[in-house]
Amino acid sequence: MNNDQRSDSHYKRLLFTAALAFATTAIAFAAEAAAVKNIVIVHGALADGSGWRKATDILEKRGFNVTIVQQPISSLDDDVAATKRVLDLQDGPVLLVGHSYGGMVITEAGNDPAVAGLVYVAAFQPDKGESLLSLASSKPAGSMDIKETKDGKYLYLDPGAFAADFAADLPQAEANFMAKSQVFGAKQAFSAKITQAAWRSKKSWSIVATEDRSINPELERDMAKRAGSDVTEIKASHAVFASQPEKVADVIETAARKAGD
Repeated sequence: MNNDQRSDSHYKRLLFTAALAFATTAIAFAAEAAAVKNIVIVHGALADGSGWRKATDILEKRGFNVTIVQQPISSLDDDVAATKRVLDLQDGPVLLVGHSYGGMVITEAGNDPAVAGLVYVAAFQPDKGESLLSLASSKPAGSMDIKETKDGKYLYLDPGAFAADFAADLPQAEANFMAKSQVFGAKQAFSAKITQAAWRSKKSWSIVATEDRSINPELERDMAKRAGSDVTEIKASHAVFASQPEKVADVIETAARKAGD
């Protein structure tokens, strides 16, 4: 082998080594980008974050870092701010999950650059200019026994009707506890309009609870279709996150693994 041949062979080896190093780095970077490990959950109205305990335990056993936002439901702005405070505590990209009214919150808060994807769990999935009330009134829902507080500013679900209207597929004792721990929702939170829908620029997933008496399942399907969300249907009540925690966790895990792609 002459000097020119040796030089050419050496040059090819250097190119191969450089290409291999670049490919390895690119693969590592892609894997890192796809690994969304932080999950932030926003509960809905007429409930609090405690109902997410089983799903949280499942997700944490699968290696995720889960945080529950306990927003006041005093106004949409307050609830978005509460969610952003939790987002600020996360290290790395976040999958933002919302149930029911929580879907309103994540649609606005999800514009935060830390949010890699959105999961709507039997939730409202509004567009710009829409409110919970405008969406809820667009299709008939079940006969929710909603009451007003004496000051006329907050709404709650009659504890005696809570099991049938909200959590028909939960054990009675669990449904009773949820009724007693429900978070009253301010009327102004339900009438507030979205200014920018995060699902228009970020990937989204939607769970339709087929036995939902709080949000019409057809409305859930329509909102998800409009947003181009990946849809999973689960035979469950509005409290699907508590009655079917394994199935809900499966959807969240899939979304977390795909959100960073």
